[in-house]
Amino acid sequence: MNHDASLSAPPRRTRGRVLLGLAALGVASALFALRGPLLMSAPRCMAGRWHGCFDTFNGVVLMTLVTVPLAVLVAWALARRRRAAGVASPWRTSLAEVGMVHGTVPFLWLTLMPGAGAGVVPARVSLVPLRDLVTMGSLGIAGNLLVFASLGFFAPMRFAALASVPRILALGAGCSVLVETAQFVLRLDRVSSLDDVLVNATGAALAGLASRRWWRTTAEAASDRPRPAPEPVG
Repeated sequence: MNHDASLSAPPRRTRGRVLLGLAALGVASALFALRGPLLMSAPRCMAGRWHGCFDTFNGVVLMTLVTVPLAVLVAWALARRRRAAGVASPWRTSLAEVGMVHGTVPFLWLTLMPGAGAGVVPARVSLVPLRDLVTMGSLGIAGNLLVFASLGFFAPMRFAALASVPRILALGAGCSVLVETAQFVLRLDRVSSLDDVLVNATGAALAGLASRRWWRTTAEAASDRPRPAPEPVG
């Protein structure tokens, strides 16, 4: 019997529970701090009104939180299907897929939301590094860090090819360049800024580091393939 393994299991379980509890406490604290703005958007969102819900930051955040149970249900269905097919790590793979989508789409919606002068004012570009950081403010920087944070957190858990910090950084930067290009081409009354790309990529890389212990390896990726059924003995 491996006594070291049996002794190390409880501390790992305890550490996992503590981290989960801290995460839940952080989410609860954020909801408590944002309860006023979110409740202001609730009547319009519950009525399905576009104006005041889907075209506002508070409304998009509220709908993201409301759809969390649906996201968990989708992850459960995917995990159950993978488990029946004999795929290894069904829950991690399913949660990573759902987390990437559910945590990234709302931020993309917000960044591509048209401004008051959309289609009227000319497209603007800012390519001087670090110049726009001063005007972003702490909330702007925090928001930009979160745009591709879910992608950076979950993508290396799902795809072994992305399990390195430089690749996650490149993924965040590439996705951010696409968003900034869309803002410019569609003339959304937003500034296509190099600083947005830098902060978005940094947020993805930091989130990737936070999930490093759950990153997929090449061996795990190979084991995720469904196991073939044994051939009948003639």
